[in-house]
Amino acid sequence: MSGILDGKRILITGVLMESSIAFHTAKVAQEQGAEIILTAFPRPTLTERIAKKLPKPAKVIELDVTNQEHLDRLEGLVRDELGSLDGVVHSIGFAPQDALGGNFLQTPFESVATAMHVSAFSLKSLAMACKPLMTNGGSIVGLTFDAQFAWPQYDWMGPTKAALEATSRYLARDLGSENIRCNLVSAGPLGSMAAKSIPGFGDLAKVWDTRSPLAWDMADPEPAGRGVVALLSDFFPKTTGEIVHVDGGVHMIGA
Repeated sequence: MSGILDGKRILITGVLMESSIAFHTAKVAQEQGAEIILTAFPRPTLTERIAKKLPKPAKVIELDVTNQEHLDRLEGLVRDELGSLDGVVHSIGFAPQDALGGNFLQTPFESVATAMHVSAFSLKSLAMACKPLMTNGGSIVGLTFDAQFAWPQYDWMGPTKAALEATSRYLARDLGSENIRCNLVSAGPLGSMAAKSIPGFGDLAKVWDTRSPLAWDMADPEPAGRGVVALLSDFFPKTTGEIVHVDGGVHMIGA
């Protein structure tokens, strides 16, 4: 039985733990027929260890998205391994501790700048590094956490995600002429490494216990991974600049 990514070649960032959305995206992508390549930073050996739990082996490349030398060499490394790309997954986010956990008014610009560079500007950096490999068009998919709202404890990651969402729209505008789509999946809270780095994240996650129309399981990243894979596929050929919510429906519930 064929899969929806048969013959596709996909680069996936952010596979750090088995509980990460990126890991489940990689797993479902392989199950759906894709060849994948993973990038990792700062510990490629950690990703190599986690990658052994995937259905098939996957090459891991070191990539710091804030390092121009790493970005410049990415095309050659991927071309040697896969030849070309049909899809790219941006699952990268970081903010210094003083930018999270109720410290919004005291956070210095240096910490905000780091969060913006790693978490938002990197979507453009990654897209441009991979564009020469996407000669037949393709799909770029990133991950956000609904930036319409001010969430408890999330602090400067909120404006950072808003910047990511705007960046995705501008990439969609400027890459559309090359048949490259750019979309985001807005996932509900999950027990990933990113979540664990946010002080008081459990308080934020409690919102889903009372407001999610569909039962939400913080320990199950696969629905979000499936959303990413769907956007990587040819089933959304004319969808770009979109944010698909995989959050149990919380985004549309009022009081």
